[in-house]
Amino acid sequence: MSDKRDYYEILGVAKTASKDEIKKAYRKLAMQFHPDKNPGNKEAEAKFKEASHAAEILMDDQKRSMYDRMGHAAEQGGMGGGGFGGGFQGGDFGDLGDIFGDIFGDILGGQRGRGGRSRGRSRAQSGDDLQTEMIVTFEEAAFGVEKEINLFRSVQCETCHGTGAKKGSGPVSCEMCHGHGEVRRQQGFFTIAQPCPKCHGSGQMIKDPCEPCNGRGRNKKKEKLSVKVPAGIDEGQRLKLSGQGDAGVNGGPAGDLYVKIHLQEHEFFKRDEYDVLCEVPISFSQAALGCEIEVPTLGGRVSMKIPEGTQAGQKMKLRNKGIAKLGGYGFGDQIITIHVETPAKLSKEQRELFQRLSELEQNSSNPMTKGFFDRVRELFQ
Repeated sequence: MSDKRDYYEILGVAKTASKDEIKKAYRKLAMQFHPDKNPGNKEAEAKFKEASHAAEILMDDQKRSMYDRMGHAAEQGGMGGGGFGGGFQGGDFGDLGDIFGDIFGDILGGQRGRGGRSRGRSRAQSGDDLQTEMIVTFEEAAFGVEKEINLFRSVQCETCHGTGAKKGSGPVSCEMCHGHGEVRRQQGFFTIAQPCPKCHGSGQMIKDPCEPCNGRGRNKKKEKLSVKVPAGIDEGQRLKLSGQGDAGVNGGPAGDLYVKIHLQEHEFFKRDEYDVLCEVPISFSQAALGCEIEVPTLGGRVSMKIPEGTQAGQKMKLRNKGIAKLGGYGFGDQIITIHVETPAKLSKEQRELFQRLSELEQNSSNPMTKGFFDRVRELFQ
């Protein structure tokens, strides 16, 4: 009986596992035990080889069928259907080629394309996203506005049109990797590909760089951009301007620009989502007798009736006088909080009137006050 472990057991999958399940299980083990992640660890290297061998067998329909019928004996040439034809040989990865490419790319930090080639300068790359900030007034945020911002960003070089090469010349194949974008090294029975250190995986070199951009294909430039701020935007929200970030490389798309909004404080107004909050002062006599006053709103001054007997802190609502809701679905309200103002200095005539009023208040013209102190006397007599 063979002392080898069962291949399904090694990968931790059931015998009915699909190829996708086998790939997923193998990838997890390969990422865990790959020699580049465990330098000098012989046990990890052995487990990596064991998992790779098991996956190679189970990913091949013919080999898997023979293994399911005969177990490890199928690997001994001459048995049943003639064995696995040499079994798993270093460098012949079969259906696992795409998995190895992904794993080595993750481990080595490279980006790999079809056929195991690195995605370097010869492939288009997106530009970086950028973020800036904009200060808007309370009214601008409420109604929307279009404003200009100054921005430093990378733009395509106008001289070389993004190639990085001097006019009349062009990129040449890298001498180290001969244009492949990668170099290979042998590790045990594996051949591992890494991005070329000379061309950084591009497969190309620029011998005569463009002078204005020094071969980069892009230059930093200060530009003015017009930004439309929608009505209803709030503090800390961001606007996305697609394609207004740094220019891409080799014809790749530009990144995006994100504009973070900050609101200036207002002299009278505060904000609660789409409602506008405003505190309005009135006098004792206005609160007691009632009156009609003008209050500020985002659309200008409006007249508002103060009913007789209005209390300090009482709230009143002006419907649809608030901030436009994002998307154009109506408006918030304006909430007025009444502040009854106490006179700071009294004239002789005012003092006499207030003294007379104080005497009259003993006759329960203020029921809340009378009820409160009557209850206090009952509790603390």
